Amino acid sequence: MTGVVRLVAGREISARTGSKVYRISGVIMVLAVVGAVVAANLIGAGGTDSTVGFTPSVAHLAEPFRSVASSVGETVTTSAVDETAGERRVHDGELDALVTGTPAALRVVVKEDLPEDLRVALTVLARRIALDEQIARVGGDPVAVNNAVDSVTFAVRTLDPPREHEGARLLLAFAVSFLVYMAIMIYGQLVTQGVVEEKTSRIVEILLATIRPWQLMAGKVLGIGLVGLAQLAAVLAAGLATGYATDSVTFPSGLAGGTALWAVVWFLLGYVVYALVFAALGALVSRQEDVGGVTAPAVLLIALPYLAGVFVLPSDPDNGFVAVLSLVPFFAPILMPMRSALGVAPVWQVAVSIGLTLLLIVGLVWLAGRIYRNAVLRTGGRVKVVDALRTE
Repeated sequence: MTGVVRLVAGREISARTGSKVYRISGVIMVLAVVGAVVAANLIGAGGTDSTVGFTPSVAHLAEPFRSVASSVGETVTTSAVDETAGERRVHDGELDALVTGTPAALRVVVKEDLPEDLRVALTVLARRIALDEQIARVGGDPVAVNNAVDSVTFAVRTLDPPREHEGARLLLAFAVSFLVYMAIMIYGQLVTQGVVEEKTSRIVEILLATIRPWQLMAGKVLGIGLVGLAQLAAVLAAGLATGYATDSVTFPSGLAGGTALWAVVWFLLGYVVYALVFAALGALVSRQEDVGGVTAPAVLLIALPYLAGVFVLPSDPDNGFVAVLSLVPFFAPILMPMRSALGVAPVWQVAVSIGLTLLLIVGLVWLAGRIYRNAVLRTGGRVKVVDALRTE
C-alpha cells in the first residue's frame, strides 16, 4: 500500500469517525444488539402448546394423555392418524410427536428431539398404564407395583437427529447474517456517497491533479472499510459480552468466537467486493439524487442472498440451492457465514467460496478502476457504463 493510499484512507477515517452520524449510529447499533440479547433472555420463559398424534393401536390413550399433560401444567392437542401419515406430518413439522406401538410398549416418533414437557407427560402416562396393569395382575402388591412403575420407559426414534447446539447456531446465524448484511449495505453505499460528494464539490478535480484515480479509489475503499470493521467488531464484542454476562449465551465460547471471526472475514471480503462496485457506480453520477437509481442493482444483489438465508435456512439448513448460491462470490459474504454458523458448510465449500471471491475482487479492481478513472471527472448527466469502459 503506497503512502498516497494511506493518506487518502486516513482522511476518510478521520472524516467518518469524526462525524456525529457515525458516533450516534455506532451507539444505536451497540444498544440494539445489547437490547436484543437481554430481551431474548427475558422472553425465554413460558411454554407453547404441543400437537401429538396417536395411531389406532393407542388411540384410546389420547384422552388420558391430555389429562396427564394438564396435570403437569401443559396444554396439548391430540389427533388420530395412521403411522405413515403421522411420520410424514412429524417430518413436516405439523406434529410435535407421534405416539404408536402398544400400551405396554409405547413408541414415540419425533423429528429432531422430544420436548421436555412432552417427555414428562408421556413418562407419567406410561407409568400410569403400567401401574394399572400391575394392580390388576398382582392384586396391588406395593413392591411389584413400584418396581414396575419405576422401570417403565419408552423408545424414541429420531427422524432427523439434531445438530449439537442447534438452537444456538440458529441464533448465531441470524445475528451474523444481519450484521454482515447491514455493514456491507451501509458502508458500501457510503463509498458511493463519498464519490458523488467529491464530484459535486469538484474536490475530485483538485485531488486528481496530484494523485492517480486508482489511488483515490483505493484509499476511499480502504478508509471506509476500516471504519466499518471497527464498528462491526464493537457490535460483535458488545453482543457476546452481554450474552455471557446475562447467561443468554450457553453454547461454547469457541463456537461464538469462531462465528464472530468468520463474520469479520466475510465482512471484509464482501465489503471489498461491493465497495469496488459502489465506487464505480458512484463515479457514473454527479448528484446525490441519482445515487439510488444507479446503485439499485448492487443493493438487490446484497438483499437477495440475505432474504434467501433468512427464509430458507432456518427450516432447511441443508438446502441444495442455497448451498450453490453460497459459492457465488456476490452471494457468499451473506450466505456462507450463516451456513458456517449453522454447521452445514463443509470446509471445501468455504475454501471454494473464498477463492472465487478473491478472484472476483481481482477482476473488480481492474473493472471498477477503469470505470472510475474514465467517469469520475465527468459531470452533468449520468455516464453510461459502456462509455465509461471505453479507453479515452
